[in-house]
Amino acid sequence: MTSTSWRHLPPAARAIAVAATDAVEAARAQAAEPYAEAAERLAALDAEPTGRVLGAVVRMLLEERHPDGLDGDDVRAALEHAVRWAAAWRDVDPQVMVVLLVGALGIHETGEEAPLPPRALAEHAPLLISDLLQARTFATYLEAAFTEIQRAEIHDA
Repeated sequence: MTSTSWRHLPPAARAIAVAATDAVEAARAQAAEPYAEAAERLAALDAEPTGRVLGAVVRMLLEERHPDGLDGDDVRAALEHAVRWAAAWRDVDPQVMVVLLVGALGIHETGEEAPLPPRALAEHAPLLISDLLQARTFATYLEAAFTEIQRAEIHDA
């Protein structure tokens, strides 16, 4: 279980926060069994909001690392680094990582492609996030992602 308290979140958001935090912490520790368990819990959640939250975290991390904007080389370097890091301790599908990266950046239209299966999202997004985080604290970005999504939902209402 995570050390971060997410009690202030609604139950569905809390479930995403807890499972995602557990998965990222296990990935950072390269702990295969806890990672598999956390990814399994993450995959059991509603894929649409889970993907939005995890995608928002990925986008924030990329934007923070590249405040002047990303180009193709930056995206390629982030992808290669994440895949190499993750492949050193578990199976990883580079194509899923590509979809996660470009989806987080809003490069592809969601109507043109089928969304990632929940298991692929759950097994790969925490790996990508873990690699992008480096020494940063995941809870900070996760909280910011929930806040951003909530603001957007209020604005769209």
